[in-house]
Amino acid sequence: MRHLIRNTRVKWPGVFNFGDMHSANKHRGTYNFKELKKVSPSLTPYVRQKTGGGLTIDFADPKAVKELNKSLLKSYYGLRFWDIPENYLCPPIPGRAEYIHIMADLLEVKQDQKIHCLDIGTGANLIYPIIGVMEYDWQFVAADIDQKAIENTRKIVKENPQLQNKIDLRKQSNPRDIFRGIVKEGEYFDLMFCNPPFYESAKEAEDAAQQKSSNLKTKNTRNFGGRGHELWCPGGEKKFINDIAFQSKFFKDQIKWFSSLVSKKENLKDLYKTLKKNGVAEIKTLPLDLGNKKSRVVVWGY
Repeated sequence: MRHLIRNTRVKWPGVFNFGDMHSANKHRGTYNFKELKKVSPSLTPYVRQKTGGGLTIDFADPKAVKELNKSLLKSYYGLRFWDIPENYLCPPIPGRAEYIHIMADLLEVKQDQKIHCLDIGTGANLIYPIIGVMEYDWQFVAADIDQKAIENTRKIVKENPQLQNKIDLRKQSNPRDIFRGIVKEGEYFDLMFCNPPFYESAKEAEDAAQQKSSNLKTKNTRNFGGRGHELWCPGGEKKFINDIAFQSKFFKDQIKWFSSLVSKKENLKDLYKTLKKNGVAEIKTLPLDLGNKKSRVVVWGY
């Protein structure tokens, strides 16, 4: 078994200091709020002057963050509609795009190459499939256990012709299964994506939100939203990624590269142990550096 740590990124300049980012990531540099307002006027009420010059938004305001996401998806990816229900996860797009681009490097994607991807826990936002389709013309199966999330993603696809016939939405009826019930007999995927729940309980998620609100000196709120299964599950990230690892062996002939975001470095040891027991042929740990947030994507194949 071989462990490979690779960094294929360039410096992201500017005041947001998102660290090193992939050269193909459209979100390198600072947010150009002046241009984003032109493309998406609904962002205008949330843009304000910064002390010392320049424009910004209140990143502690969930409504402002959602409008920023709408403007980014419209400006950079050509979407004419995107929205999420209240309190559902509104993910920061630069980091999601980074995950997509480093996985494209992994595949050494060639022009016109047909790539089929699986997104586990796509949420109501559908961000990974949107970026994968618009940047690389990949095909996606996007799965979630939440019916309202699935209904919302169907609306996103319906309202954006460029996504139609590219994304197949499926509901997971058994929360204990990762792949069974989603991956059909005879299907084959080149890549699997996952952004696992981070917390172990609703209380832990709420305590973290309160601490973040205190740091931002604002009311108790989650600026990126998130609810229930999007934020927590019994055992948290550690158990969820180990469940993915364990269950992956039963689908090793149908998925070339399995992958998951791993936010907590201390969870890597047990994940590697599970994968070794499964007899994986290769593990790759790819750094995901977005300023103050240090993370990584773990990829494995049989």
